[in-house]
Amino acid sequence: MPNDSSDKPSSPEKSVEFDGELLEPYRGYLWALASAQLNRRIQGKVDASDIVQQTLLRAHSGLKGLRDHSPGAIAAWLRTILAAEMVDILRHYHRDKRDIDREKSIVQDLDQSSAGLERWIEADQSSPSMIASRNEQMLLLANAILQIPADQREVVVMKHLKGKTLQQIAEETRRTTASVAGLLRRGLARLRELMDDSIN
Repeated sequence: MPNDSSDKPSSPEKSVEFDGELLEPYRGYLWALASAQLNRRIQGKVDASDIVQQTLLRAHSGLKGLRDHSPGAIAAWLRTILAAEMVDILRHYHRDKRDIDREKSIVQDLDQSSAGLERWIEADQSSPSMIASRNEQMLLLANAILQIPADQREVVVMKHLKGKTLQQIAEETRRTTASVAGLLRRGLARLRELMDDSIN
């Protein structure tokens, strides 16, 4: 996979700036979805941020063909591109044991993680960020996730985007259930602060 952003086709400066303005707000959203899909074994070999960067590079090159620039359409389109990146990664790291069923389920898994973000927003009726649109809130939340400490971020993603129980998270991260609960509590509190600050 190419990793040099300078390979992007040349275009007028105004167009490049517009592309950045249109897609950059989705960086945190894509990171959250990618992070939720990377298992702990592969996480040591590839970083979610690199996957997001390559996804955005692909998106920039195909943006002219996207007719619907509504937030929902852009998010769905970016998930499709992200899914293609994830499939490439699985093929690269599992050349000796290709998991066809897993590859086919990636799009569905990404959609489910995105739905988890939406449900999270809907359930948070006490947040003043409810004055914003659901799509705006979802992007704000995803970008806020990037700003909390890594250990808190890990359990928040596993709980709310992957739907795992505290016990499952504890087993996978080799922590106690009480430790996971504490990380989750602090992470959610910090996210609420960040969300509130972003609209005040």
